[in-house]
Amino acid sequence: MTKEERITAEAAIDRYADMVYRLALSQMKNRTDADDLFQEVFVRLVSNVHKLESWEHVKAWLIRVTINCAKKHFDLYWNKNVDYIEDEERIPGEEAYEPPEESPVRSAVAKLPPKYRLAVHLFYYEELSVAEIAGQTGQKEGTVKSQLHRAREMLKEMLEDSG
Repeated sequence: MTKEERITAEAAIDRYADMVYRLALSQMKNRTDADDLFQEVFVRLVSNVHKLESWEHVKAWLIRVTINCAKKHFDLYWNKNVDYIEDEERIPGEEAYEPPEESPVRSAVAKLPPKYRLAVHLFYYEELSVAEIAGQTGQKEGTVKSQLHRAREMLKEMLEDSG
């Protein structure tokens, strides 16, 4: 491996920060939790970067850790029992978070159940194959295909209902 190809935490952050943040944001209910998840993933990377052998391994590791950390977040007692403030109930003067490049499709994807949202995000936004998604999520390829099919049906219905 040449010096330019050397895997460091800094190089991995430069290369994959956007991907991890998009995935974190797609899995979490708000930007604050996505920021926390993003930070946790890269803190773990610093501790484990010496174990990663290639850039493909780094990418796969980051996706897996981001998914696992998001699942862990929602398994916590607090997060199972907290209600998030809806836009119309916000504190006066507090701005609602609006994701960049908001579109009807992105809004509809954000409303999907987590397992479908994850499959759609990895397939369309991160451009992973069905086999790669299955490997990352520990599911069978048929399950991933089924989730993508169901997600597309849900999206079609949501987009037709919204006009």
